Amino acid sequence: MGIPEPTTPAGAEGLAALVADPAHSVIALDFDGTLAPIVPDPDQARAHPGVVPALARLAPQVGAVAVVTGRPAGVAVRHGGFAGVPGLEHLVVLGHYGAERWDAVTGEVRAPHIHPGVASVRAELPGFLDRIGAWEGTWVEDKGRAVAVHTRRTEDPDTALEQLRTPLLELAARHGLMGEPGRMVLELRPPGVDKGVALTGFLHERKARSVLYAGDDLGDLAAYDAVTRLRTEGVAGLLVCSAAEGEEPVGRLEERADLVVGGPSGVVGLLDALADEMGAPRP
Repeated sequence: MGIPEPTTPAGAEGLAALVADPAHSVIALDFDGTLAPIVPDPDQARAHPGVVPALARLAPQVGAVAVVTGRPAGVAVRHGGFAGVPGLEHLVVLGHYGAERWDAVTGEVRAPHIHPGVASVRAELPGFLDRIGAWEGTWVEDKGRAVAVHTRRTEDPDTALEQLRTPLLELAARHGLMGEPGRMVLELRPPGVDKGVALTGFLHERKARSVLYAGDDLGDLAAYDAVTRLRTEGVAGLLVCSAAEGEEPVGRLEERADLVVGGPSGVVGLLDALADEMGAPRP
């Protein structure tokens, strides 16, 4: 199967740059919804079975591969099955929107101190949700450096999330945090950390001349914005939206993407097609 054609001139330019000079390119990928199917319980999310083989073929052909995720870096590594894989010796996982970093070459996670507001919100949330009458099925995910409130298990997830939005944003502000909405979730985390900042820093570190970024949710808009800015600085970019069948589009991601693929299986197909184009051997 060949590489799908981007629908925008900027995307076509980005793809051409990736293929023409892979040694100076970066492949950057969100985890949930992009490499792993969305599931009701995030603890049960695992990378699509084709992800690791596709990345192991592609990674040696390009300058770098990075997974950019809101999850803790170590969790993404475990759920992705990325550790100790031949071909992925230089994979980088930028976890917690770049606040944590795992490098395959060392197998270690580097991270700053946790923002004190996260601990305060974590302690306050159970009683807070009771007081504001959160819908039955609302639950809290402790992400270590952030706290996420999910409504996917409620009777009406979108209405439940809308009810929570303003109170949770006010709670976050009181503790010096920000609120990041997503697909049936609102995450409370420290300010100044997002996928755009993480991606920009990594691309500068690698002196990249081109980048492919693939994502599926509102948290990926910051990375989309970063790629759009970097295009004006001479870094070619291809923006990919992972849109799984049966999942409602989130935000304006599909509208802004240069290429839309069918969820994690579509991402795997794209990665394999790129590897083929770059001459990577098939197993």
